[in-house]
Amino acid sequence: MRKLGFPGHEELAMGAIASGGVRVLNPDVVAYGVTREEIERATERERREIERRERLFRSDRPPIGVSDRTVILVDDGLATGSTMRAAVRALRQQKAARIIVAVPIAAPSTCAEMEEEADEVICTATPEPFHAVGLWYEDFTQTTDEEVRELLDRGTPAEGNVTEREIELVLHPRVRLGGNLAVPQGARGVILFAHGSGSSRFSSRNRFVAKALQKIGLATLLMDLLTAAEEEAERFTRHLRFDIELLADRLAGAVAWLSRDEQTRHFAAGLFGSSTGAAAALVTAAREPDRVSAVVSRGGRPDLAGESLPRVRAATLLIVGGADDVVLNLNRRALATVQGEKRLEIVPGATHLFEEPGALEVVAALAARWFADHLNAIGTFLPHLEELQ
Repeated sequence: MRKLGFPGHEELAMGAIASGGVRVLNPDVVAYGVTREEIERATERERREIERRERLFRSDRPPIGVSDRTVILVDDGLATGSTMRAAVRALRQQKAARIIVAVPIAAPSTCAEMEEEADEVICTATPEPFHAVGLWYEDFTQTTDEEVRELLDRGTPAEGNVTEREIELVLHPRVRLGGNLAVPQGARGVILFAHGSGSSRFSSRNRFVAKALQKIGLATLLMDLLTAAEEEAERFTRHLRFDIELLADRLAGAVAWLSRDEQTRHFAAGLFGSSTGAAAALVTAAREPDRVSAVVSRGGRPDLAGESLPRVRAATLLIVGGADDVVLNLNRRALATVQGEKRLEIVPGATHLFEEPGALEVVAALAARWFADHLNAIGTFLPHLEELQ
């Protein structure tokens, strides 16, 4: 659902809409003076945003059926309650058996009114005076689209023919890195993902690409490049995300682990890097020419690989968004330095994060084709490629 903000005072809800065409208006707020045209403009704007978020968050997952099920609706708090009312009514249309509203903070009158909408309402605090939800939080930072996608992806089970396990790479007594290894039935190659600055193994974009690679028979290893303590420090200092040598050391350790693991030790290996992770992948490929057959970079910074670039022998594909001008120029210059087989692919209209509809699908298809062509198990993957085109 999406709030319909009062013109000029967007935090004040004059109503809300939800998937399925449900719209709720708050007569007390509308009475302050808003035209029908303003309401319709806000409705259309927020309807488009709902559609964008559904595409972004749901990916290829179908909607979960709620008919005859109990649904718990959670929000950070209730002020006017418009968005929660829209959500409850949308779920009524889908024939949910029981709807429970649960919030940590709410305006007393709104909490009482919500009991007429839902089957059960839980408001843990209803202070008076209330004023606004955000006033009752020490940290009211907004949740980003990327965080939402990562959380949803964590809860998505592996495909039926893919076995997935959580691993721990112990590179040093103080350096223990978490990872998720997914191995499709019959796999003969593995792709190690090097995430970008400020991200982790739960990066929704990398997980999207990983699932596409699994569909063509490639195993994938998504791993953290920093320890939990380093990640926490990095939030404030940002001092490690550009330490390419450190990140490459960690990747090289993971490549060595793959060469020893019972499931993957016979697999041909490739690296998929994004942002600064692409530079670390190229440095690792230069260090491990006998173990790394191919590298793919998504919106990467290969220029940060520096003196390692001329020593890269692995087949290298650089994928850049057509609207990402600065990074595109950096990739063109870096590609000229790489000595092995190489290519630059530009995704028209895409920005740095490939958030545009269909952009990430193009990245996944390009990466799948490149790895299929350049890992030492070509026959395994080619029959499955057409479904990604």
